[in-house]
Amino acid sequence: MASAPLPVADRDRWLALGLLAGALLVAYLVLVHPWWTVPMLEANARIDALQARELRQRMELQQAPQVRERLAQLEAQQAGMPGFLPETSAELATAALIQRLETVVAEASPGNRSCVIQNRSPLSEASRDRYPRVVVQARLRCGTPELASVLYSIENGSPRLFVGNLNVLAQRYFFAPGAADRGPREGGLDVSFDLYGYLAPTPGAANAEVRRAR
Repeated sequence: MASAPLPVADRDRWLALGLLAGALLVAYLVLVHPWWTVPMLEANARIDALQARELRQRMELQQAPQVRERLAQLEAQQAGMPGFLPETSAELATAALIQRLETVVAEASPGNRSCVIQNRSPLSEASRDRYPRVVVQARLRCGTPELASVLYSIENGSPRLFVGNLNVLAQRYFFAPGAADRGPREGGLDVSFDLYGYLAPTPGAANAEVRRAR
């Protein structure tokens, strides 16, 4: 048995309700959602981000005593390591290395009678190592005993210095400065090497070490 059609008044009522719902939806999408809902959602997201940031900051503040203690330990360790160059920059350290080289050569051969510096030049290094290295390239002309004395003094002093890329060539004749009247001497050595040391880590590097240790 077929159902009876809705009266015209009921159809009009449902149609009016449908049109009203559609109008309300459009009004919400056009007026309410972009001007109220979206800003509220963005504000809630900012509040959540600020709360998370505040939580991280509180946790970091709680760890501050441990961080200070660890930093003090690292500073004490560095102070107990005499191997680092005392200078605070690569330029100052380079000048100190050259001065150290001149001193040990003068001690090994007073007046440069049997050992002389032919060349010393800084070597720039682009390094991201934890401990920056400062290098001076040196070339000497020495007798064998004087060279042994120079190398021993370099590697057994304080701060700790190192010799690398050592090349030694025997010369048939060795001209001793200041002794030209005696003529050339036999058995001299033409020596080249890298003289280098290490700078202590900067405060920023120490802080990074603390962060890695946490």
